[in-house]
Amino acid sequence: MSRRDDNKATGIISREQIEPDELHNPVPWPFAVIAVAVVLWGAAYFFFQTGHPVAAGDMRTPIVRASGDSVDGGAVFAGNCASCHQASGAGLPGVFPPLDGSEWVVNTPELPIQILLHGINGQMTVAGQSYQGVMPGFGQLSDAELAAVVTHIRGSWSNQASAVAASDVAKARKKLPDRGPWNGGSELRATVADPDG
Repeated sequence: MSRRDDNKATGIISREQIEPDELHNPVPWPFAVIAVAVVLWGAAYFFFQTGHPVAAGDMRTPIVRASGDSVDGGAVFAGNCASCHQASGAGLPGVFPPLDGSEWVVNTPELPIQILLHGINGQMTVAGQSYQGVMPGFGQLSDAELAAVVTHIRGSWSNQASAVAASDVAKARKKLPDRGPWNGGSELRATVADPDG
């Protein structure tokens, strides 16, 4: 390398700026204090609202009834049936059959009991209109709950049928204990009873 090239290189290097260093910039202490306070407040709020972090979620307390208390069939209906069959019992045309004025509800109590116990899949004619659908069984409900909801639907709206006892549900449950869903209205008619008479 010639002297001239050496001077040229030295000149280039001397014009370069020194590489900047990253300065130490910690989070200002007031912001750090606020952040810690917000996290502590959130944890305390969560703890005191739930009682314990593991208990987060549904905070409702189940109501245990004394043995002499009756079950509210309207409440059981509202919690399990009204979303499909509607609070008015009118159902949804072409989708969910009506309970109000339904021959399947008012003629013999064993029909609605069996439908609620096991569910039903397939074609069913209710009040002259055909329905093709699926209804789950509610066999997980107690005999008293099922009796209360059947009594509710048999005596609500324009229905004027007799009440159902928990013993009726227990008898129907023992009659077909391991049965799956009913295959439409025709199987119910042949096995349980004809709703038309």
